[in-house]
Amino acid sequence: MLIIIEQDKCIGCAVCIESCPYSAIVMTDEKASINEYCQLCRACLNVCPEGAIVERTETSDIQVSHDLSTYKGIWVFAEQRDGYVSAVSYELIGEGRRLAGELKTNLSAVLFGSSEKEAEELIRWGADQVYWCDDPIFEKFNDEPYSQQFVSLINEFKPAIILCGATAIGRSFMPRVAARVRTGLTADCTALQIDKETGNLIQIRPAFGGNIMASILCPNHRPQIATVRPRVMKRGDYKEDRKGEIIKIRAVNLNSNTEVLNSHKEPSYCKVNLQEAEVIVSGGRGLGNAKGFELIEELASLLNGSVGASRAAVDEGWIAYSHQVGQTGKTVCPKIYIACGISGAVQHLVGMSSSDIIIAINKNPEAPIFNVANYGIVGDLYEVIGLLIKRLKETKG
Repeated sequence: MLIIIEQDKCIGCAVCIESCPYSAIVMTDEKASINEYCQLCRACLNVCPEGAIVERTETSDIQVSHDLSTYKGIWVFAEQRDGYVSAVSYELIGEGRRLAGELKTNLSAVLFGSSEKEAEELIRWGADQVYWCDDPIFEKFNDEPYSQQFVSLINEFKPAIILCGATAIGRSFMPRVAARVRTGLTADCTALQIDKETGNLIQIRPAFGGNIMASILCPNHRPQIATVRPRVMKRGDYKEDRKGEIIKIRAVNLNSNTEVLNSHKEPSYCKVNLQEAEVIVSGGRGLGNAKGFELIEELASLLNGSVGASRAAVDEGWIAYSHQVGQTGKTVCPKIYIACGISGAVQHLVGMSSSDIIIAINKNPEAPIFNVANYGIVGDLYEVIGLLIKRLKETKG
C-alpha cells in the first residue's frame, strides 16, 4: 500500500503535518507532500479537510509512471572521502564495464565533491563519462543533499542500473534514493549477472544467515539499484590514454535539515587494514586456543601480510573483531589468502573467495575450504605452519 497527497486537492492548510508521528509530511511549494519517512501508520488519512490524503495500492500508482524503455546505461556512484575516490568505486567501475559490455550500453560514473582530476581517473579506469559536481556542499557527506542531487540526476538522465559500494556512505543514502524514485534496492551484493533473455540485472547476495545465495530481480521498476561489498569485485584495466566525457553538473536547489560541522576519526589501536592487504593469514577454530594466533602473526609478519580470523575464533575471544573475515566481518580480496584451521563455512567463504590464490591448511580432508582452495595441505596446522616459518626465515637469511 501507498499513502499519497493528491496535489490538485491540497490547499496548503498544513493541518496534516501535526498528525504524523514520524515527521513524514512536509510543505513543498505551499503544498503538502509525503517523504520517505512514512511508516504507513495511517494517522493522517482522516485529518485533511479536503480529503487530499488517500491510500492506494502501490502497483497501480507506480507501474503506470514507469516506461522501462526510456531507462538506459549503467551508473556507478563514485564515493569520495577527503576528496579522493574510494577503492570500492574503481572495483565497481571494473564490474560495470563488464556488465555494460554484455548489455552493449554506456558506463557512467557520478562523482560529488571531488576534483576534476579524480573524475579523469574514473575515465582511465573504464567510465565512458562522468557526471561531476564540485559544489562545496558535497565536500562532507550528508544524506539529504547527496540523495536530492542524485535523484535529480536519475529523473533527468534515467539510468537502467545503478551500482554503489556497500559502505557506510552507500548504505546510508542509497536507500533514500531508491525510496524517492520508487524502485527496489538489493543491499550487500556479492555477485552481479545479466539475465540473457530479459536484460535484467541479477543481484546475488547471501540470505538466511548466509546459508543460501539469493538471486534477486527488479523487473518492473527502474533503475535497478544494488550496493556491493568492497573487495568483492576486481578492478578493470587502467588505460592512461582512455578518453571520455566529463559532464559538469550544477547543484540543484538543495534543502537540508542537518549540517555536518566536523568529522572525527576514531583512533586505531590495532594496525589492521584487511581490505587493503595483499597477503592475509587467517586462523579459525582449528587453532584450539588464542595462543595459536601468535604463530599466525609470525607467519603473516614474514609474508608482510595481515592477520585475519573466522567468526568462530572471534566468538571464542581469541582475537578482536577487527580481524574477522566473512559475511559479518570484512570482505577481502588479497593476492594470497592462507586459511589455517578454518573449515570453510559459507559465511566465511563469502568474505574471501575472490582472493587470487587461496591456500588451505586443515587436518580434515573433507573440509569445505578445500573446494575453493587453489592449494590444499591436509595435516596438523602447527606442524605445517612451523615448517613454513622455518623455510621463510632460511630464505630471508
